[in-house]
Amino acid sequence: MANNSFRGSKHGRRDDVNHEAEFSCSLQELRSLMELRGPEALTRIQKSYGDVNGLCTRLKTSPVQGLDGNSDDINRRKKEFGQNVIPPKKPKTFLQLVWEALQDVTLIILEVAAVISLGLSFYRPPDAERQNCGSAAGGMEDEEDSEAGWIEGAAILLSVVCVVLVTAFNDWSKEKQFRGLQSRIEQEQKFTVVRGGQVIQINVSEIVVGDIAQVKYGDLLPADGILIQGNDLKIDESSLTGESDHVKKSVSEDLMMLSGTHVMEGSGKMLVTAVGVNSQTGIIFTLLGAGEEGEGEGDEKAEKEKKKKEKEKRKEERKKKEKKDKKSKKDDKGKKGKNKDGANVEMQPLNEDEEPDKKKNLPKKEKSVLQGKLTKLAMQIGKAGLLMSSLTVLILITRFVIDTFWIQGVPWANECMPIYVQFLVKFFIIGVTVLVVAVPEGLPLAVTISLAYSVKKMMKDNNLVRHLDACETMGNATAICSDKTGTLTMNRMRVVQAYIAGSYYKEVPEPSKIPAKILDLLILGIGVNCAYTTKIMPPEKEGGLPRQVGNKTECALLGLTLDLHRDYQTIRNEIPEERLFKVYTFNSTRKSMSTVLKNHDGSYRMFSKGASEILLRKCCKILMGSGEANDLKPRDRDHLIKNVIEPMASEGLRTICLAYRDFPTADGEPDWDNEVQILTGLTCIAVVGIEDPVRPEVPEAIRKCQRAGITVRMVTGDNINTARAIAVKCGILQPGDDFVCMEGKEFNRLIRNELGEIEQERIDKIWPNLRVLARSSPTDKHTLVKGIIDSTVLEQRQVVAVTGDGTNDGPALKKADVGFAMGIAGTDVAKEASDIILTDDNFSSIVKAVMWGRNVYDSISKFLQFQLTVNVVAVIVAFTGACITQDSPLKAVQMLWVNLIMDTFASLALATEPPTEALLLRNPYGRKKPLISRTMMKNILGHAVYQLTLIFILLFLGETLFDIDSGRNTPLHAPPSEHYTIVFNTFVLMQIFNELNARKIHGERNVFEGVFKNPIFCSIVLGTLLIQVVIVQFGGKPFSCVDLTLDQWLWCIVMGLSSLLWGQLVSSVPTRWLKFLKTAGHGTQQEEIPEEELEDMNDLDEIDHAEMELRRGQVLWCRGLNRIQTQIRVVNAFRDSVSPYEGLETPEARSSIHNFMSHPEFRIEDSEPHIPLIDENEGEDEAPTKRISIIIPPPLTGLSNLPPLPPSPNQNNNAMDVITPLHKDASRAGLIPSNSASLPPCPGSPLHSLETSL
Repeated sequence: MANNSFRGSKHGRRDDVNHEAEFSCSLQELRSLMELRGPEALTRIQKSYGDVNGLCTRLKTSPVQGLDGNSDDINRRKKEFGQNVIPPKKPKTFLQLVWEALQDVTLIILEVAAVISLGLSFYRPPDAERQNCGSAAGGMEDEEDSEAGWIEGAAILLSVVCVVLVTAFNDWSKEKQFRGLQSRIEQEQKFTVVRGGQVIQINVSEIVVGDIAQVKYGDLLPADGILIQGNDLKIDESSLTGESDHVKKSVSEDLMMLSGTHVMEGSGKMLVTAVGVNSQTGIIFTLLGAGEEGEGEGDEKAEKEKKKKEKEKRKEERKKKEKKDKKSKKDDKGKKGKNKDGANVEMQPLNEDEEPDKKKNLPKKEKSVLQGKLTKLAMQIGKAGLLMSSLTVLILITRFVIDTFWIQGVPWANECMPIYVQFLVKFFIIGVTVLVVAVPEGLPLAVTISLAYSVKKMMKDNNLVRHLDACETMGNATAICSDKTGTLTMNRMRVVQAYIAGSYYKEVPEPSKIPAKILDLLILGIGVNCAYTTKIMPPEKEGGLPRQVGNKTECALLGLTLDLHRDYQTIRNEIPEERLFKVYTFNSTRKSMSTVLKNHDGSYRMFSKGASEILLRKCCKILMGSGEANDLKPRDRDHLIKNVIEPMASEGLRTICLAYRDFPTADGEPDWDNEVQILTGLTCIAVVGIEDPVRPEVPEAIRKCQRAGITVRMVTGDNINTARAIAVKCGILQPGDDFVCMEGKEFNRLIRNELGEIEQERIDKIWPNLRVLARSSPTDKHTLVKGIIDSTVLEQRQVVAVTGDGTNDGPALKKADVGFAMGIAGTDVAKEASDIILTDDNFSSIVKAVMWGRNVYDSISKFLQFQLTVNVVAVIVAFTGACITQDSPLKAVQMLWVNLIMDTFASLALATEPPTEALLLRNPYGRKKPLISRTMMKNILGHAVYQLTLIFILLFLGETLFDIDSGRNTPLHAPPSEHYTIVFNTFVLMQIFNELNARKIHGERNVFEGVFKNPIFCSIVLGTLLIQVVIVQFGGKPFSCVDLTLDQWLWCIVMGLSSLLWGQLVSSVPTRWLKFLKTAGHGTQQEEIPEEELEDMNDLDEIDHAEMELRRGQVLWCRGLNRIQTQIRVVNAFRDSVSPYEGLETPEARSSIHNFMSHPEFRIEDSEPHIPLIDENEGEDEAPTKRISIIIPPPLTGLSNLPPLPPSPNQNNNAMDVITPLHKDASRAGLIPSNSASLPPCPGSPLHSLETSL
């Protein structure tokens, strides 16, 4: 790559004369410049280039116009300075995957057995003595048949090769799919640059050195650069330096912008100076070996030297910082690992991201529910299989020994040794094949296929899945916390009402009605106090709507200026961004944005816009119809809120207040850093109501969710009246419901105790009835999500999905079980923290995700139902057959073929069933629901009994029924018999037809429903049938088959088909009659509930079409149990103290979207206000409301000796649950939180609603 251009020659620039003419700045020079930080960098730039503009000139670019964008110039820059891509790690080759597939233990055992069998088959002991070695060995067949002894070994080896190739191919296609997904995610990442004076969006890979890039809040920087102009810019550089403080960037102090870092606040422009492997992230990646190929040894050493220098530099800087730092910072650094080089440690996880296989196994939050259950189930089945196979081998050997040496009384002879060994090997092979059939190695395959298939199909439904397991977790979702703007609404905003100059207009007024002075102020204020990246563009199609680019609320305001027949662009041309004196950008704590202009006489004017009820509190004057400003008294303010803002909000409009303030020269220079002082004494210009219509498909989607047992909650930053109005339009709130709408401030007051700490008990009283949380900060969103996930009020642990688009939604998205980021409106930081990206920002796509998630779960259950039936039958047949007839009726090769049908083909056929709307008619399964319900158990056992009966009838009475020779008790190398061929054929046909039965797991009657919608299923069933015909008719010796007559074939097919009829019979038996049936495949995190209750609980979520009934008493009993558990948990929680910063983010939790970009460190403190909260003076005079006093009983004895409950597995973000250990202080040891003393009444009971209202 280009980083070698100037290596090896100190006079590189003199040699390259033609380059000299193009850029008077070399790659090396830029690289060494980018390694400097802060003041050092500033002095170097001033010394070498004068200022940033000097550097722009050297790089042949203009800070205002950008590059001219002609392709020759761009290509020359790519050649000279490199492209903005980091070569990914090479994928595993097919051979490596084959080698990995060969590591499977059962396959190794089989290979060994096959090789021994092969070796022994070529050994020919003298024939005469053969007769003396017992009857089993005697009676040898014709010479040519004995020659064919090697076939079995060879056939086993061949089938092992098949299995290995299939597995490797599956892994390979999985990896390929994953890379496709990865590259698709990367292609979708665009960045804003200025080229030829036009602001355009280009792919990140197209950025070149010399580009002028516009950075804004929420961006992830794609290249290194130098700041040209910035407003209030703060960057999170933790991904490179490990320091979690946000770094302030300004042209006068620190102007180095590094790739892979996140813009947390503000906006600005930067000159790109290093891309791809030459950027800071690229250099680190090169060290990690992602770009190892094509780099010489020397290069690497040079790189390491550089890295060392950078390390030392960072260390010095860090030491300076550390002196000032608080202890919490040190804690944080301690977690980074002992390695002093923050950069290397930080980037480590990225290396793993390159490997799709690993990525799936990285525990994201906790092991995915399904995988936990499956692993456990597979282990149990495997153990059972091992037991059965060992028993089979033991019984076979014992029988052989007793039969030969005792019953026949054959004396021991050394020359018979090889023959005995041959028998041993044969028994061993039978044992191994039993094991192979018993071990469900198809399980992981089925999950992978099902997930990969779903992920691929979900792309079409606008869900881009970043973590495979998110797709399946979504099927269990019980709650969705959704944003309002853009998800539930269309995010096409326009101003529809306004209060200007003392008049309230129900639609946008004519410009003539507004005094000219006020109109000019309004237009100027909107023009300069909206981000310059926000614009309204002409429509793409004739007659379409104008395109809104940038922040949609600002677009609405710019649209207002156009409706008033003025042009905001002329103002922006007069006052370019460089001339703005200071900008306070919008963030979630300020809830407002302000821009300061410096006038010619040295005075200042500041324009502000923001949430109306918040900004009005800062206003002391208001412009009236005369064009003059009148005082705004508290009484007038209340009048305004009541008569203007509330009516707007109740119609679902977002209200924005526009204001300004003058700073005369006489008052001297204001202290710009004291925001509280600056943002007071404003003069209100206007209040506008902005409409954001609800998406037409949302109410239907929400109705589907509610029918599917999923609660939808709206969490928004908007005014409570606006939020309530939209919630009613969407159907989140129905008229007559007693659900709660609450503001963030009130929510915070209710969930905190006297010491200001959050208590889970208090959250538990609120969340079951909460439907709308308005004026909420990102911290509130995180608290709510965490509270719902950790809650134990209901029997099932809640599985929460969250949507988010802003940088500040990061913590909530990470905390949630499934985080949805918005593909269009979402910032890079939000996408990075999410599991699924909604490419159309639409709520109805979430419903599709739920459908696919439930479908994955059902597909796995279908596969299991099929697989276990075959397993049970095959193992029992092999076992009993071996014990009774000394030889398994199903030969090793036949077993391997059955295994292939079962595992690979069935997983393909059953895991690719498309979802139906019917999936949304039932409640979520919940985390504790066993994989195999009692209905499925009934199906498995029912079919197994039927198949076994048929097989045994054929095995022991087949020769008489079909009038053929018996295949039992044949000598060692006897030729295949018709008898055993019929047994094998019938067995396989029964499995093929049972595959149809397996398509239904809830006891439905019609197993053919929708079968033609799944072409994969049809082709696999037909394909297996054809191969079976070929095997039987032409398989011959290797498959131990003889060709059958048409008659025999018809009988086999009839017996196969009969399993469909039997299926109807099985589904007619109500499950409740079969009390003895147990469920299987429970999750790993079973609570300590006695087995019987679990059974009863599982009955409740189970669907059985033969009987649909609930047992109410047991529900209440389980609830009671759960309550006791809650008490225990509370006591335990108070017993342990929780470190406030524990495990904020584990390295494994980071999975990068762009293979070379890393996560910001989300720390909750960042979203806590660094500036005083807006309504400081408000909350102080409210006395805490009186709470019902409850007499606290002495500590519950009995509970203290219970084992402590396992801590919640989700310790990603414990910053919110700082629980004070009350027991530390002996005098207060008797305290138990007041509401744990009284059992929380069950939600929905009259007591409960009384409690919430109190």
